[in-house]
Amino acid sequence: MATLVPLSAIDPSMVEALLDAAFGPDRHARTAYRIREDMEWLQPLSFAALDDEEYLVGSIQLWPIALTDTQGRPHPMLMVGPVAVMPDRQGEGFGKALMSASLGAITPDAALPQVLIGDEAYYSQWGFGAKHTGGWHCPGPFDQGRLLVRCSNPAILPSAGMLGPWCVGVETTNN
Repeated sequence: MATLVPLSAIDPSMVEALLDAAFGPDRHARTAYRIREDMEWLQPLSFAALDDEEYLVGSIQLWPIALTDTQGRPHPMLMVGPVAVMPDRQGEGFGKALMSASLGAITPDAALPQVLIGDEAYYSQWGFGAKHTGGWHCPGPFDQGRLLVRCSNPAILPSAGMLGPWCVGVETTNN
């Protein structure tokens, strides 16, 4: 049985080792890292999974990002991931528990759209899909079909734009 704890309770070097094991040491070159560049992960929405022997077996981080539309207006969003599970422990439900905890921690009435890069067949169980991301771009190579969003009101989503860090202090309301 997994125990979920705030990710902030885990030694950062252990989290880095987990991410290296799950994604490889070249993971920093991935497009997702460019999207959330220089941002801090959101502590209240990020968790770690410990196994029965209290070993770190998984983690999830959520990040503040924005989709800047073609008129230069940033639309705040949350980036989900990385969702990491030790390779020899995948398929045991740790990833599902982490996803459920993080998404469940988001206040429904204040929820920003959530975006991730991943397998739609897997992440669709939480409502993620590529239907509304066809005109979106990322700072680096990416597979358009793996750029997924979850939003309670898709009508608010810009049809086109570039994903990147959420610049604090930038006007983000629509007039």
